[in-house]
Amino acid sequence: MKHSRGRVLDVTSLADLDRRLATGVRSLAGWRVVGLDLSSRGPELLDRSLAQALFLGCEFADGEDDAVRRAGGIVLHAIPGIPVNPYRATLYSPGDLYDAPRYEDCLDARAYAWSRSAGGPDNALAKALHDHHVDAALTEWVAGRDVVGIMGGHAIERGSETYADAARLGHALGLRLVVATGGGPGAMEAANLGAFVPDGDLDAALAAVAQVPSFRPDIGAWARVALGVVGTTAGGRDSLGIPTWHYGHEPPNAFATAIAKFFRNAPREALLLEICNAGIVFLPGAGGTVQEVFQDACENYYADESSLAPMVLVGRRHWTEELPVWPLLQALARGRAMEPHVHLVDSIDEAVERVSLTPRGAG
Repeated sequence: MKHSRGRVLDVTSLADLDRRLATGVRSLAGWRVVGLDLSSRGPELLDRSLAQALFLGCEFADGEDDAVRRAGGIVLHAIPGIPVNPYRATLYSPGDLYDAPRYEDCLDARAYAWSRSAGGPDNALAKALHDHHVDAALTEWVAGRDVVGIMGGHAIERGSETYADAARLGHALGLRLVVATGGGPGAMEAANLGAFVPDGDLDAALAAVAQVPSFRPDIGAWARVALGVVGTTAGGRDSLGIPTWHYGHEPPNAFATAIAKFFRNAPREALLLEICNAGIVFLPGAGGTVQEVFQDACENYYADESSLAPMVLVGRRHWTEELPVWPLLQALARGRAMEPHVHLVDSIDEAVERVSLTPRGAG
């Protein structure tokens, strides 16, 4: 797998490395070589200019890592004892995180347990490097895509009408935009499910996952039924989940085809809102969803006209009586450029109508 970002070239397989070296290239400036066993490639590398080349988590023959440094390359070795690859060049897939039969043995569970117990500068560096590289992979993944966010509570259970409504919203928006969520259970999973399944398959998928309504008490059973639906669905559409191990009690859902999972929650929240250039729909939720409403409101409050995107709150009673966010949001928007972009609706169809057809920055 390889990615080009301007002058930066990711090389993540020996086959790709050998192919590129065979072309006669004399300088590796801008190359980022990730996670490779280079113990038999030292002479070939050292025969070239290594200034501004970066070697992340690679293995070298004795003394050759120092020779690479003397030649101008930057070498960062693997950090022992951590479950994740801090230098990964791509987003996670559901199969990456749910990579064992028992949830307790999965990468997702092991990473959360490590994050809770890991202290010291090496582990802090590993988390920072991991999140930096996931951020870079996310930037690449969303480039050229029109993304709409769907935010909502994690406690909504499969089989409920609220869950089905969130899935229908994700399905309708997923027909013309890429759906992004916080990547967890509840409304987030429902939206990713709806975005993923093709026309005609939604009711069957909802019925299948309703067999295990909640991730409590058994995350493994909850994930397996979703992975089963994914495995038997042909033609599923891409969608995005951006969860965090900060909320480790909320497992990632299996319907987001690309998962940008972070250790730190603050940058994750900011990125989730930032990438939604076609707007955000806020379903009924509690603390986390309210936080996201006002983070997005702040972005729109200070934005110029070309950077505004719709904010659509679904559920008049919820947002005016149960959690009266709407009056404050209305007051903030009054007289500002954001005012015509802020909406309160009661139905999924209305929400779909309010989402922008021309994402910010387009044209």
